[in-house]
Amino acid sequence: MASVELSGISKAFGDTSVLNGIDLSIRDGEFLTLVGPSGCGKSTLIRIIAGLEAQDQGSVALGGTPVDGLRPHERRVAMVFQSYALYPHMTVRENIGLPLVLSRLRLWERVPVLRLLSRRRRRIMPEVDQEVEATARQLHIEELLDRRPAQLSGGQRQRVALGRAMVRKPRAFLMDEPLSNLDAKLRVHMRSELAELHKRLGATFVYVTHDQVEAMTMSDRIAMMDAGRILQLGTPSELYERPANVKVASFIGSPAINFLPGRVVDGGAVELFGHLLPTTVDLPAGSPLGIGVRPEAISLTGPDPSPASFAVSATLLRKENLGPEFILHLAVGDARIPVVARIAAGPTLPEVDERVGLMISRTGCHLFGPDGNRIEARPVDSAPLRSVRAFPVGERVSQ
Repeated sequence: MASVELSGISKAFGDTSVLNGIDLSIRDGEFLTLVGPSGCGKSTLIRIIAGLEAQDQGSVALGGTPVDGLRPHERRVAMVFQSYALYPHMTVRENIGLPLVLSRLRLWERVPVLRLLSRRRRRIMPEVDQEVEATARQLHIEELLDRRPAQLSGGQRQRVALGRAMVRKPRAFLMDEPLSNLDAKLRVHMRSELAELHKRLGATFVYVTHDQVEAMTMSDRIAMMDAGRILQLGTPSELYERPANVKVASFIGSPAINFLPGRVVDGGAVELFGHLLPTTVDLPAGSPLGIGVRPEAISLTGPDPSPASFAVSATLLRKENLGPEFILHLAVGDARIPVVARIAAGPTLPEVDERVGLMISRTGCHLFGPDGNRIEARPVDSAPLRSVRAFPVGERVSQ
């Protein structure tokens, strides 16, 4: 296996810039996911690693060795595509073994009639079959070896595509949205299969997806991309708990984070819905803030919250039943600011058009400046938000 080093990778198609100076280090044996909206450049980046696209600027190194001048098959990486790319006229055994046949047999030894004359082929093919069967056992598809792709389900085809990549014993696995053609239930199953496969092989995985759930559940680290740049690189927990900017915060997490209007008052205190948060920032009074609140950081209280508590009145617009929990869509205040809350199921949930009170957890708040970047705040005390009394605007919070 090998590490992957990308230095200053840039790529443009005509006048359209797709990648803008990407620097990325992927550790040996790491599962790293490139995630972001469609068109952000993640598929182009993984194709450059594979050698299927040539970068305009920058360098790619595998295991510390530059590979910019090498053709795709010389880089010893394996690509798994969204469409599986299986040959329909070949059996599963033949599809998995094809890379070995192409690399170990001469051209004439692969020609239908001439190959019968080759003693070398008769010696090599049993070795190929043994390696194919060993790979099939790892993927639990031994019973499928004599079937053709048309006789397989989507999940089985995906395993065959993985087997064809594994049999080459590549230095890195590159996967471009391999689960996007599967139904929701099968995607969940294949996520755990891929994570287990990575653990067994100890291989370097570079995975591309636009599905943040896939990225969060399988990755050691995530590189969040947008407009040809990496916005944030870190563990799933780091991107979720400390998003670097508004774009990362809104992309990571399901349901999406709420963005509420706040402002800075005297002393750097932060006001939200007429209450002061137990935190201060280094911005002048009057500066607008975006306050990101995760749906699970919101809890419900009575329809008329006490003025002394950090709670605001809201009206329930719609609720989605997910079984053990509900997604509530609410309107806050006269401006009817939309807020989404994730609440555990229970007998006391409100009905549509009913008034409720919302309380916000301290750990669920993220502050963003006018430029959209994260603002680090200093806690005033350790009290939960619900116990913070409402100060008149302009009054300082005691330190």
